[in-house]
Amino acid sequence: MFMKSFTKLSDQQLIHLYLEGDAECLSTLVLRYKDKIYTSIYLLVKDKYLAEDIFQDSFIRIIDTLKTGRYTDEGKFLPWAMRIAHNLCVDHFRKVKRTPVIKTSDDRDIFEVINFSESGADHKMMQSQSYDRVRKMLELLPEDQREVIIMRHYADLSFKEIATLTNCSINTALGRMRYGLINLRKMMVEKQIAL
Repeated sequence: MFMKSFTKLSDQQLIHLYLEGDAECLSTLVLRYKDKIYTSIYLLVKDKYLAEDIFQDSFIRIIDTLKTGRYTDEGKFLPWAMRIAHNLCVDHFRKVKRTPVIKTSDDRDIFEVINFSESGADHKMMQSQSYDRVRKMLELLPEDQREVIIMRHYADLSFKEIATLTNCSINTALGRMRYGLINLRKMMVEKQIAL
């Protein structure tokens, strides 16, 4: 079976085939979600090499959990994988005795993992400038608002999943998102920024 034929299978089908011995199915799952998981990790730890290590550790944990038959979140692979990655980030910060600080910088590493359609140089330059502006404005938000916006827009998580990952209620996650967006809009108006 060619790898392309695996792309149309559901996460559950891929997991089932992987557990039956087809390693290519795990590769398909990794490729399907690597951008979302890696980007979320990177935005939390702000270090490319540390993010790569945590990303690899996440998939080692995922593989161990699958092989030992402890995976039970039927049909919810991405939120489960994101929870593992988030917990590993939190564990890292506990080890270094500091709390996670989500901030962005001027380097372009985050956008190396996001696939953009090919376009002209002028469009790429404008797009790059817009991302820089958004990154700089995100840095100015309170940490809890920044975290929810990153998880919602970069990792594409639901508010229920965000609430679970951040140990808060869905209403709190929604409120943080609302206030974060209000604050971003205020910054755009004050600085007369157009994206």
